[in-house]
Amino acid sequence: MLCERMKPTLVSLPLLGQGPTYAPHGWPPLRLAFRPFYLLAALSAVLLMPLWWAVFTGSVVPATGLAPSLWHGHEMLFGFVCAVVVGFLLTAGKSWTGLATPRGAHLGALVLLWLTARVAAVLAPYSVFFVLDVAFLPMVAILFGDLLVRSKNFRNAGVAVVLMALGLANLGFHLGASGVFSWPAQRALHAGVALLVVLETVIGGRVIPFFTRNVTPGLSNTVPVWREYLLMVATLVSLWAWLQEWPRGLAATVLTLAAMLHAWRLLTWSPQVTLHRPILWSLHLAYAWIPVGLALLAWAVWTESSVSPALHAFSVGATTGLIIAMLTRTARGHTGRPLQVGWVETAAYVLVAVAALTRVVLPLTWPLATPAALVMAGVCYACAFGLYLAVYAPWLLRPRVDGQDG
Repeated sequence: MLCERMKPTLVSLPLLGQGPTYAPHGWPPLRLAFRPFYLLAALSAVLLMPLWWAVFTGSVVPATGLAPSLWHGHEMLFGFVCAVVVGFLLTAGKSWTGLATPRGAHLGALVLLWLTARVAAVLAPYSVFFVLDVAFLPMVAILFGDLLVRSKNFRNAGVAVVLMALGLANLGFHLGASGVFSWPAQRALHAGVALLVVLETVIGGRVIPFFTRNVTPGLSNTVPVWREYLLMVATLVSLWAWLQEWPRGLAATVLTLAAMLHAWRLLTWSPQVTLHRPILWSLHLAYAWIPVGLALLAWAVWTESSVSPALHAFSVGATTGLIIAMLTRTARGHTGRPLQVGWVETAAYVLVAVAALTRVVLPLTWPLATPAALVMAGVCYACAFGLYLAVYAPWLLRPRVDGQDG
């Protein structure tokens, strides 16, 4: 009898054309993956900035023994960013496949694994951190791949491949950092950044022009299929050329070509029509950092100079810019709220953009100001996600306002 009472109630919605669905049930923060992962990712973004400064200055020494730059790069990429990626994909996967994604205790176990790995990155011996951290992404990749196979949604198979490749890059980082193999752990971080650029190229190419077209009557911003294939090939080849250290002239050439194709792609999306819609211009602005990053990478390869400006153009400008834009948009949609943002969200978008400009441009134009740039960018970064938490944390912890499940 007790088990029967605990079963979710099926509600038929034939008039909406949605087929059968489940009535709201379970603890709200564990109903869909975006809720806990967005919440914890935003919190980690706020906490990691002052913690990074403490590690950088030697005030805090991670028990894992990782060098400050490796600890920072790993926790931002495989901690913060991957939490958002997983939250987004396990939420979108439900819409893409029509199948249930992890929720309740199952979702809670994934969240706990991610969280314990973050704590272990600071407080635990390296072996404990290693085991906890390398388990997370492969588990998610298998779950996501299973959804695609069971639903025969092979259109998104490439996303599952990128997710598994991120897991392999993370494993490569740990094998290098722990000394099991001789390759530099930094190279695995570079591979992770490259994979995120590929993922953003795919997902951004789908959603940004679509969102823009939906709210702009008469706008035609579709990109020819041949150019999409050319852009994807150029992106993959150019990033591979960088990672594999091709001859600098050839690598710089293909990186420049990829940058030009991404800039051309963005222009065809008509970003100028979004100037009065922060929820849209934030996406276009973030995507613009991809061609900037590729151009900076081409320059770094050609001149044999530091790739740090390019990496931060990708990671702060493009990745974090897209993250803050999507965290607000998808959280609003999946909590039953209108897709309209106010001054708080707009301020968060601007703060991330300022963080990117400060972190990328200031060290390039005034190297002596690099320490100040680190502090300024970190403060802007933390404040942006602090604003997000102030508004969205209560929403992520409560049921949808429209009474639906999720």
